[in-house]
Amino acid sequence: MKPEELLFSETHEWVRIEDADGVKVATIGISAFAVELLTDLVFMELPPVGKHVAAGEEFGEVESVKAVSPMYSPVDGEIIEVNRELPDQLEMLNQDPYGAGWIVKIRLTDETVLSKLMDFGAYQKQCAEAE
Repeated sequence: MKPEELLFSETHEWVRIEDADGVKVATIGISAFAVELLTDLVFMELPPVGKHVAAGEEFGEVESVKAVSPMYSPVDGEIIEVNRELPDQLEMLNQDPYGAGWIVKIRLTDETVLSKLMDFGAYQKQCAEAE
């Protein structure tokens, strides 16, 4: 998957929206920029399937040798799937953050929050300003 096709939050989560049988589903992950900042990943806590989250709400955390970082939902909805392989294979985040490194899938309950997310160009600009 190409990052140019995704939406991004200010807190470095990415979003891909798909239509699954008339329901909008958001696949969420963390950006390559965030993975690079975190460096050596050692632990990830995933949320339970069925949990309802609101945009901006913490849904899990990722821990590196440097710090523990919360992951925030960029959308409102219900978590319908988690990438159960990821906590045991955190290297997937380094190798393929926009594909195999996805974290959760959320059934959207409010599509209006998508307008608050950035396209890839705006996200790149934010990352450049942060460096």
